[in-house]
Amino acid sequence: MNPLLAAWLCWAVVGLSPVVGRYAVPLIHPVLLVFLGSLLAGASFAPYLTKKAQWGVLLAKENRLPFLFIGTFGTAFSFSILLWALHFTTPANAAILQQSELIYSLLIAFLFLKEVPSRGQIGASLLILAGSVLILLKEPYSARWTGDLMIIGSTWMLQAASCVAKKLSARVDPCVIAAARNFYALPALGGILLYVFVRGGLYFQPDLTSASIIFYTGIFKYALAMIWWYYAIHKLHLAKVTAIYLSYPVLSFVLSILLGLEKPYFYQFAGLALTLPGAYYLTSITQKEQEKL
Repeated sequence: MNPLLAAWLCWAVVGLSPVVGRYAVPLIHPVLLVFLGSLLAGASFAPYLTKKAQWGVLLAKENRLPFLFIGTFGTAFSFSILLWALHFTTPANAAILQQSELIYSLLIAFLFLKEVPSRGQIGASLLILAGSVLILLKEPYSARWTGDLMIIGSTWMLQAASCVAKKLSARVDPCVIAAARNFYALPALGGILLYVFVRGGLYFQPDLTSASIIFYTGIFKYALAMIWWYYAIHKLHLAKVTAIYLSYPVLSFVLSILLGLEKPYFYQFAGLALTLPGAYYLTSITQKEQEKL
């Protein structure tokens, strides 16, 4: 598969995620949704791991610690926080502010992957930062602001997990990494669920909508989208693939408005107007690199 195609398929799935997450808020506890999604995704990978004899790689001693880091921070903590933030903020806000991940991407890629950002990448990052600041100017110190800060404060986990994944041996199948992200997320998720249950805060409303949300989360977001993501970052620079995928707020924004989940306001349009040019600029750089291969 062309790595650019993989990146854009991931974009489509992730663009739908904040909208689905907003529908999930009254039906299922965020940590329970991540747990069930990870279980379903892990089960979907089992036939592949068996057919390709990859269970040994998944459980290899040298891979356990990196996989545990990826599962804990890349899935358990980050996805739980992002879903919980939707109790306070809107899907469009969540989608736009997740682009703050690009800032972390450049920093982590520079420090650990030795990928030196160009002046254009730095300029694009400043646009992302300005767009995020504009969003935060709306309703400061409110419940929505709390959700917004939760998102900005957690996106570094996704990039840290991606950095660890990139450092793994090139011989590790992207499907194995995606499977590990789900399997190795279960210990942390189990611990959090036990704590929530003891505290009396666990809730779940079983119906067709809940089942559909769990299916989307497990099969599309945690399985297929992760395969496409890891394949793309193995072939292209991490920061640039992130820029492609982080242009998904357009899809989230439009869907959220069409479905009546929120009313758009000036700060959102201004935030999008600042963040998207940077994302599309980095996308054009990636396309030019692919043409040379």
